[in-house]
Amino acid sequence: MNQKILIVDDEVSIVKLLQFNIEKAGFLTDTAYDGLEAIKKAENNDYDLIILDLMLPGMDGIEVCKYLRNNKIDTPILMLTAKDDEFDKVLGLELGADDYLTKPFSPKEVIARVKAILRRANKAAETDYKSIQIGDLIIYPERYEAEMNGNVITFTRKEFELLYYLAKNKGKVISRDQLLSGVWDYDFVGDTRIVDVHVSHLREKIEPESKSPFYIKTVRGLGYKMEDIM
Repeated sequence: MNQKILIVDDEVSIVKLLQFNIEKAGFLTDTAYDGLEAIKKAENNDYDLIILDLMLPGMDGIEVCKYLRNNKIDTPILMLTAKDDEFDKVLGLELGADDYLTKPFSPKEVIARVKAILRRANKAAETDYKSIQIGDLIIYPERYEAEMNGNVITFTRKEFELLYYLAKNKGKVISRDQLLSGVWDYDFVGDTRIVDVHVSHLREKIEPESKSPFYIKTVRGLGYKMEDIM
């Protein structure tokens, strides 16, 4: 069965451009032109991906993303923004968007991002469910959760995938580009700020002191390393 993508944007020309290129790439599409319509469709349909514009009438993309994640709808989200505003991008990722693209974008780049997100979602469904323990941190892939000292820690899907990738490679220094390839499945050099944002969120959740990390260390000029703690 072909994978189905919901395109949410209030600009008809953008919707038609995306729809044409996404269907040409072999996917099915559905459309919504405002936030409320997007939420209604996401609640009543089983989409493989949502392409969500930030600037929507009524309820904007940030509010839509927040609503979906708060209501346990974990469909991957690719957020579109016409703003070159770091705050909007960071907030979207913080609320559970999987990736973002800044307008104007090329159809080729959109398709590359769509395929990368869907590949990651498929791989996540096939994840080995063996737990990993590092110090007091126990990571449970089947639940997308971790525990520390008996306390359950929850994550967005992408936060967890990053944590699990670092944990599986504990003791190794992993560059930001390697993390983009391994976690976001990009086969090209992407925006490494995505990695930094997610590492920052992980530290806030698992580190006793996020400013002095114990588990996820920064290796200056190289990348990040999950400490191999017994």
